[in-house]
Amino acid sequence: MLSKIIQSGSNEIVEDNLLDESYFPGYEEEFNFIQNHVKEYGNVPDKATFLDKFDIELVEVTETDRYLVSALREENTYYRAVPILQKSAELLKGDANDAVEYLLNAIKQIQPNYDLGGTNIIADAQERYDQYIERKEHQEEWYFTSGFQELDEIVHGIQREEELFVIFARTNQGKSWVLEKICTHVWNLGFNVGYISPEMSASSIGYRFDTLFKNFSNKALMWGKEDVKNYEDYIKDLADNEHKFIVSTPHDFNRKITVSKLKNWILQYKLDLIAVDGITYLTDERYKRGDTKTTMLTNISEDLMSLSMELHVPVLVVVQANRTGVVDKETDGTPDLESIRDSDGISHNASKVLSIRQKEGILQIGIKKQRFGEVGGKLNYAWDIDCGTFVWIPSRDDAVDETKRENKIVDIRSKFQDKEDLF
Repeated sequence: MLSKIIQSGSNEIVEDNLLDESYFPGYEEEFNFIQNHVKEYGNVPDKATFLDKFDIELVEVTETDRYLVSALREENTYYRAVPILQKSAELLKGDANDAVEYLLNAIKQIQPNYDLGGTNIIADAQERYDQYIERKEHQEEWYFTSGFQELDEIVHGIQREEELFVIFARTNQGKSWVLEKICTHVWNLGFNVGYISPEMSASSIGYRFDTLFKNFSNKALMWGKEDVKNYEDYIKDLADNEHKFIVSTPHDFNRKITVSKLKNWILQYKLDLIAVDGITYLTDERYKRGDTKTTMLTNISEDLMSLSMELHVPVLVVVQANRTGVVDKETDGTPDLESIRDSDGISHNASKVLSIRQKEGILQIGIKKQRFGEVGGKLNYAWDIDCGTFVWIPSRDDAVDETKRENKIVDIRSKFQDKEDLF
């Protein structure tokens, strides 16, 4: 800390954190010399002046101010606590009541000295304005589009920081397909994507990628019963692409996927977005004996949001809905937030939540939560699962621009005149 003050030529770290000589045991004289110099001359002594007075080695400091203050305060608490605990131990050898009475009185003197951070949104208002201008003029640096154009108009795509994007549905409704559809689109925009696949191999995810990216028949690729036209040429061209789509399974994480490991995974592969196909496959690093599954999933979702905020990488997760959960009658059966299995903490921590349901080739997406927009809207897509195509089917209660909806209806009617039941 002394080295940092001398090197920076600033005493603000002392003044802002109310530090005094008690935080510098063994170096009180050096600390007070600096403070007296500041009071008398208005500035921190330079390195030559300080070393002329004290025989001390100044070290190069790269740690943040917050770390230095936090470490100093923890040490200060330790130095204050040791003599009290030692005296209590001596008193215990005589009268235990005297020892406890002394400890209860003395403990008030050693309350933990925390470094509590915060942001002054008044003083930092200009920074907020500058960020607004950046968002307005460079949308692509702040948001990913999802690959569902109509959905983007409602939820404004995927924020590239502070985003825990949850997709939930009952079993076998297509949530993993929707998840990979978004990932494939973001990869095609020129970004690195990571995909955690607990239930499917990397090859299976790869075949789905091929279907979603270039509409090859997924059945033909998986069954291998027919020649797939142009597939070989496509594979050769794909191998030359420099952007990564990393698929990892629990085996790659030594059977224990934690948020800390996900952080290292993001940094290792320089990922711009990650997707987890099943939040229940993650391990809660904060688990304590007796914690319920609800508590564990709440902890995991909190840690995933913190991860997104720290690394500025959006996190997409798939969550299972209860078979007997609550459904939204207005959207003809998409599960409501109350249906999320095992934990409402997941929806609480999420920034966006989509509920999906598919029936007879129609995929319905319900917007159940978004922190910065309206909820309750829905979208219908004609979904060809084998070719990986999603075609929007507009309806009167869609949460999209009315003019666009009318134009789309006219366009689709001209193409599908024999399928009036779609409308």
